[in-house]
Amino acid sequence: MTLLPAPATAVPPPRRGPRARREALAGWGFAGPFAAVFALVFLAPLVYAFHLSLLRDRLIGGTSFVGADNYRQVLGDPRFWEGAGRVGLFLLVQVPVMLGIALLAALAIDSGRLYGKAFFRVAVFLPYAVPAVVAGLMWGFLYGSRFGLVGNLNESFGLSLPDPLSPSLVLASIGNVVTWEFVGYNTLIFYAALKVVPRSLYEAAAIDGAGEWRVIRSVKLPAIRSALVIAAIFSVIGSFQLFNEPSILQSLAPNAITTDYTPNLYTYSLAFSGQQHNYAATIALVMGALTALIAYAVQLRGMRKG
Repeated sequence: MTLLPAPATAVPPPRRGPRARREALAGWGFAGPFAAVFALVFLAPLVYAFHLSLLRDRLIGGTSFVGADNYRQVLGDPRFWEGAGRVGLFLLVQVPVMLGIALLAALAIDSGRLYGKAFFRVAVFLPYAVPAVVAGLMWGFLYGSRFGLVGNLNESFGLSLPDPLSPSLVLASIGNVVTWEFVGYNTLIFYAALKVVPRSLYEAAAIDGAGEWRVIRSVKLPAIRSALVIAAIFSVIGSFQLFNEPSILQSLAPNAITTDYTPNLYTYSLAFSGQQHNYAATIALVMGALTALIAYAVQLRGMRKG
């Protein structure tokens, strides 16, 4: 006779005791305030913007549901794509220049050979403490060909310097303002990353006969790779969010900076001047998705092992 094994019985999960429940409640007590604020200031606006993007205000009939019609309109909107292309060009030129200057400044401070290192460190970071609106106004008056520094130089020395606020140069002028503002911020990130590099690596490189440039190329840059990637991601996001500088300079260069000069400026104009809140919300969501996609691509490329 063959004996069949007794059927297995399901083991009930252990019951959580009062202590485990108290610990769980304590964890939610710590995480609850953050979760509430996160839902209120991040998730709720996203949900509301998505809700607005599915609607459209009509002259007759009021607000109606249109589904994905607003998204199709954005994808075929030449004004949106011109602005997106403009900030894309801005990103490709300004971000490498800014990060390159910041990296050189951080390496100079970290080298220990810079005279007046403390003063230089404060001086580099000081422009970041200036509000973007104040920086835009200040540089706008410096750029002025009739009332600013450029105009004074032309008048005093009989020069004919090009107008920085002309349509062909205004994007470069905005890039100069943004670079002036954020070089110090990125320098601080790179310098902080360099300070945590083990000194034993420098000693080993010196024993092997490596010079200063070889140490930078083979030790310092690989060691701060994560900081470089983080700064690049922040700079990409900031480039697509370009708004303050063109908005301030628009009153000084109305022929060069139009209401759709950047996607954010276009969204602002639609929402507050054109009263097209639904279409503005759609552009904001599309631009947010595009920014997240490009930032993620930069992260994957930057963190890929060589």
